[in-house]
Amino acid sequence: MRTESRFNAELYNQIDELRQMTVRQLREKYAQVFGEETRSNHKQFLFRRMAWRLQALAEGGLSERAKRRALEIANDADLRIRAPKTAFRGDTMQLEERTATTCLSTGRDPRLPVSGTLLTRRFKGRTVVVEVLEDGFRYDGAVYKSLTAIANLVTGAKWNGFEFFRQGLNREGANGQQ
Repeated sequence: MRTESRFNAELYNQIDELRQMTVRQLREKYAQVFGEETRSNHKQFLFRRMAWRLQALAEGGLSERAKRRALEIANDADLRIRAPKTAFRGDTMQLEERTATTCLSTGRDPRLPVSGTLLTRRFKGRTVVVEVLEDGFRYDGAVYKSLTAIANLVTGAKWNGFEFFRQGLNREGANGQQ
């Protein structure tokens, strides 16, 4: 028959206090509880680790049998923190299989046509013409960084620039060809 552990109000109060702490306070508390500094700045990790430790200290932690079994499992496991120094020597085939090759992005949005393309849009009876530049857009003699800025200026409302100029972009295509 299983016995219920009795409610430990002091333990729950300590854990609740941990929830209210900043990362700096948690790091200080960690040093007190574990007797060593932590390298972690992850609030949830620190909270969970200390809550477990406080509970283990208050209620006894793992049984000796569980500790022995954990050691057996750890001894059987082939764990490595680093790859062996000879892992990649002389086996160029393995290196080629593990090497990823890809094209680097130019940083330019692929939805945009090439520089020099004119995007047009009819809006409230007038034609809006925008020239695509290498690093921006020219509208009405001024240069803007985004289509959205131009769409907002023209409409007086918040618009997504790609949505506003969608017809012109679809007609031109991403490569500027008609």
